[in-house]
Amino acid sequence: MNDAVRPSALALTPLLLFLALFFGAGLYFTAQGEAMGFYQLRAPVAILPALALGAWLAWRRGVRPIEALLAGMGHANIMLMCLVFLLAGAFATVSKAIGAVDAVVAIGLGSLPPALILPGLFLVAGFVALAIGTSMGTIAAVVPIALGVSDAAGLDAGLVLGAVVGGAMFGDNLSVISDTTIAATRTQGCRMRDKFRENFKIALPAAIATVALMAVLGDTAPVAPPDSVASGWLVLPYVVVLGLALAGLNVVLVLAIGLVLSGLSGLFVGDGYDPVTFAGDIYAGFDSMVEITLLSILIGGLAELIKVTGGLAWLAQVIARFARGHTGRRSGEASIAALAVGADALTANNTVAILVAGSLAKDIAERHDISPRRSASLLDIFSCVTQGLLPYGAQILLAASLAGLSPLAIAGKVYYCWLLVAAAVVFMILPSRHGAAASDSPARP
Repeated sequence: MNDAVRPSALALTPLLLFLALFFGAGLYFTAQGEAMGFYQLRAPVAILPALALGAWLAWRRGVRPIEALLAGMGHANIMLMCLVFLLAGAFATVSKAIGAVDAVVAIGLGSLPPALILPGLFLVAGFVALAIGTSMGTIAAVVPIALGVSDAAGLDAGLVLGAVVGGAMFGDNLSVISDTTIAATRTQGCRMRDKFRENFKIALPAAIATVALMAVLGDTAPVAPPDSVASGWLVLPYVVVLGLALAGLNVVLVLAIGLVLSGLSGLFVGDGYDPVTFAGDIYAGFDSMVEITLLSILIGGLAELIKVTGGLAWLAQVIARFARGHTGRRSGEASIAALAVGADALTANNTVAILVAGSLAKDIAERHDISPRRSASLLDIFSCVTQGLLPYGAQILLAASLAGLSPLAIAGKVYYCWLLVAAAVVFMILPSRHGAAASDSPARP
């Protein structure tokens, strides 16, 4: 938190205005019987009044609103997300057009019991995210396959994508190379292996419960084999994308290579696929990501306006006041959890949320005799949970755009995140089995 920024609750009103407009309009049109109620007022339009309000508040506080807006919109993380969105859209569109989805279904679905489809997708996404340390890269690589499986199996697409997003958050939360893990351990002063062990005790029960729930929900769907048999070579782009992702290659390069391989597979194996069609499919994929790209850029600007006008500072101040007024480990852990949730809801980025909240969380942990590994685990868990459920977060926006669904159709079905919240709360309520900060090993890089 920047000490020069004066805390202000009023700075949060632009975000509240955006949420009220977007969700309010969606609920209203849905109640009126509109099947696509949440598409009547598009999110990039609903956010415009919020940006105007945020700019006016910044101007009143002596901050140059246009400079703050552009700084947030053009942040490197925002631009990287947009590039990932565009490449993911192109890869998904081209892969579907050449018949790669049908090939995956034909090869992998016929012998798979319906009850194992959802648990399998959850575990695959979790493994990929654990290996590569990024939920966004995992979603971009796994969702196209999951969509083909959901169509063939007759499963609800929202349920399938909820399994993938949940698995991606599960793996990302535990991965030792994830930026959230690095940020949490560095800000709290603990070793990664200590944080992993603490985190694993909470995440494992939630993951087991999720697998069991997915097995029950998946058993209701009959598996329908594809009408036509596609060439097995069309699966190659998916295999290469997953392999390169697991090897740790940058997600932009992974998607770019996958896109080129999809085009080549279509040209050499596909039926009548040519370079002109390939180019048109790439643009069609870009076009399918226009809304999410615009919204990501505008949310980046809104987050910066809220930050420079004191919204994040006010949230940190309120939670710090609560923590000072209550004693005991449970109140301290609840304060750290609330800080992580609030920071992520305002920034829509779990890594940024951890960095913003880190120093205050460490102070709360020391005051309430909470070990660094425990505070790091809570910071990571609750920021990742929030990120996995935010309808305007990058993870759900990417999955929704690839599937052509409303973000709300996915957010309510990311069962792992809901179960992880329950597990974390139970873990916080139970008596602590180990002592305080002194019980941890000395902090190391």
